[in-house]
Amino acid sequence: MQTTRRKLIPAAAGLAVAAVAAPAIAQTDPKLKWRMTCSYPKSLDTLYGGVQTVCRIVSEMTDGNFEIQPFAAGEIVPALQVLDAVQNGTVEAGYTYMGYYIGKHPAFIFDASLPFGMTPRMQNAWMYYGNGRKLLDEIYDGFGLVAMPSGNTGGQMFGWFRKELKSPADFNGLKMRTAGFGGKVMAKLGAVPQQIAGGDIYPALERGTIDACEWVGPYDDEKLGFGKVAPYYYTPGVMELEALNVVMVSKKNWEALPKKYQAALKYASVYAMQDMLASYDAKNAEAIARLVASGTKLSVLPDEIIKALRVALEQVLDEEGAANAQFKKILDDWRAFRATQHRWFSIADSRAELAVFRTDTR
Repeated sequence: MQTTRRKLIPAAAGLAVAAVAAPAIAQTDPKLKWRMTCSYPKSLDTLYGGVQTVCRIVSEMTDGNFEIQPFAAGEIVPALQVLDAVQNGTVEAGYTYMGYYIGKHPAFIFDASLPFGMTPRMQNAWMYYGNGRKLLDEIYDGFGLVAMPSGNTGGQMFGWFRKELKSPADFNGLKMRTAGFGGKVMAKLGAVPQQIAGGDIYPALERGTIDACEWVGPYDDEKLGFGKVAPYYYTPGVMELEALNVVMVSKKNWEALPKKYQAALKYASVYAMQDMLASYDAKNAEAIARLVASGTKLSVLPDEIIKALRVALEQVLDEEGAANAQFKKILDDWRAFRATQHRWFSIADSRAELAVFRTDTR
């Protein structure tokens, strides 16, 4: 077929337009580099692994155009100053446990872990299909922050103690490392709560600065060596049936992100949540066997202590609600949702699990 000048000119013009358009399309995904500081040392590979997972998935979902570099506790700011670092622009993003910041707003604990609260599945139900996320976003908005659940340890142990616990009176004067509302509840029983970052707990326990501690569960606790100086390891972990971590970004940085990158960060956080929970469930099951084999005295809290802790919790919650209207608003919704979840799980999961455990002969 013969190509005429009349046909060639429009074709050439079309190629010119395509040549101009191609770079424009390529530039729709800008190259961004962020830093994310966290509250955990690299030695706690599962907690620090949550940060690494988020950064890796974001990079994979954006073809490497959105790179976030993770930093462990102390590399940029101390472990308990992540929120401040994000808020004041020292870093673009942070990864932390919000129970560390209840001094800034008590309602942050609802995005962390509450004693006698909900399991990870219950918490997720409240967050995504209840009012949890909406109510908590109102709190973060007041701090100029956007936060996303991004990791969960699952159920934890009650803690490590130098001496055996026999009654609520044994908490009187007890110096215990605990975070979040656990400290407020323990204080009702006469304990002296201490908030200490994970990497600093063992030295304090070894020197006798504290008498007891709680951290996460068998896997991390074994790494930190608590059993060497505090032989009694107590269950059930009624103070933390789950413990959330969050990714936080300043609203200014969040709003400047392309929508595609916002979505990548959201989905990376959801992935990290599932990944961390699965990792802890697998690792804790093996670690508890090693601890018991090495001499740890696996102990069960007396019912009297559990009841005293529950009474103390409800007192603390009522006091906080009376002092803070936002806290009260979230508390009322949380309590109502918790009641329906506990009722359903007692009918379904809990009874089924107990039945299976009782008949497991292997």
